[in-house]
Amino acid sequence: MRAQPHPTAAVSTPDTDAPAPAGPDGVTGTRLAAGRIGTFDLVFFVVAAAAPLTVLAGVAPFAIGIGGPGAPLAYLISGALLVLFAAGFTAMSLYVRNAGAFYAYVARGLGRTLGVGIAYVAVVSYNLITPGVAAAFGYFAAGAIRDATGTDVPWWALSVVCVLAVGVLGWLRVTLSAKVLGIALVLEVLSLLVMGGGILGKRGTAALDLGSFDPTTLAGGGIAGMFVLVIGAFTGFEATAIYAEEARDPRRTVPRATFIAIGFLALFYAAGVWLIMGAFGTDKAVTMARAAAGPDLTFQAGELYVGAWLSDTMHALIVVSAFAAALAFHNAAARYLYALGREGLLPRNLGRVSARQGSPSGAVIAQTAFNLLVVLAGAALAADSYTVVFLWTNSTAVLGIMLMQAMAALAVWAFFRRDRRGMSAARVVWAPLVSFAGLAVLTVLAVCHFDLLTGETGMTNVALLAPLPLVLVAGLCVALRIRRNDPHRYASLTTTDVEKD
Repeated sequence: MRAQPHPTAAVSTPDTDAPAPAGPDGVTGTRLAAGRIGTFDLVFFVVAAAAPLTVLAGVAPFAIGIGGPGAPLAYLISGALLVLFAAGFTAMSLYVRNAGAFYAYVARGLGRTLGVGIAYVAVVSYNLITPGVAAAFGYFAAGAIRDATGTDVPWWALSVVCVLAVGVLGWLRVTLSAKVLGIALVLEVLSLLVMGGGILGKRGTAALDLGSFDPTTLAGGGIAGMFVLVIGAFTGFEATAIYAEEARDPRRTVPRATFIAIGFLALFYAAGVWLIMGAFGTDKAVTMARAAAGPDLTFQAGELYVGAWLSDTMHALIVVSAFAAALAFHNAAARYLYALGREGLLPRNLGRVSARQGSPSGAVIAQTAFNLLVVLAGAALAADSYTVVFLWTNSTAVLGIMLMQAMAALAVWAFFRRDRRGMSAARVVWAPLVSFAGLAVLTVLAVCHFDLLTGETGMTNVALLAPLPLVLVAGLCVALRIRRNDPHRYASLTTTDVEKD
């Protein structure tokens, strides 16, 4: 990597940078190792972050219980909305390649001041997800150990192991993380395919209730709340653009990986939920999902139609799923910290890169330390690992990411408004506007139905919502201060990693 005279100086496009000798501090300056990530590496990153087994076992039953038989259709509709978002999102990735993707897109499309505000929202959102998922790992792992051996191991001890392992993998070459995530994802998908095969093998076409795809099923009173849960299941797909600086041939890699990831998740979720409902019959499945059996609906289906061994395997693999999600979100969070450190919007040490590994070493250390702090604070306060540490942190984070997605869609429209750069109006005008409208509505619904995400009411939800507007305002203030005191620096924000026509 070439050392840069200033973090905001113009540089060559990321896919042509080669590593340079390390400096005395063991870092290569402010550039990540380029050309290491391929299309399917990116797919593994974002699909593993979505944690499909965790969604189908831990979230989908609640969506079924709230929204009723239309849950499979809701996953398809959400996927279609995100495909529209991705059409514009990936078009802009051809011109803006930055590890702080949302921040850079909003800055280039809607102005640097708002972009900095969104940058701070991004940092809070992505950094909150990882310790929460690590807590979920501790919860699932402690349960698996207890079931297998009868030994009670504190959840926080297992979460600390997860955080440290994730930190080590985050420090090492990014391709190693991709391999780990790929193995975890294949195991998750295989277990769910075996379950689906068992259901179809025993129930046949009786398990396939086409009524679930009747639009009239979306006329119920719980539909708004269901869509809040459903859209959250795709969180992480947008991270493809975060890795654009490190991707091989990012002009093709990022769009391909984004569409593959969204398409896979939409079809997989819809088919999985459809088969789980078909395992018991649609009406009975909805009743079960609304009862105490709801969270175990997926495991019960596996045991009933395949055997107890599959249920046991899925209980073990959900631990793997949580670890994979923690690793994927750690990598994404570290790259946001890196991007803002490189810009000087956070301490510049966060913009350091490992000479040997080409990873954002300063950001990895900071993100790992934050994860440990949250986990140990949860342990010290005797907080429940799942209903408090996991749900509270991730509820705030998911809402923040939904807000950023909506703003990024609007930024894409603004970026191409005067010059479509040879692209169709459908891709860079109408798709971004429609997806912005849809995501904005879902963001408002998420605020109105925040209790569905947190499981809490009253002042607890107010306290959990408060960080997002506070950091947004803080970012706006920082940007205005830079514009007032250093106009040249303000004008250069996000000009790195912009590909010139």
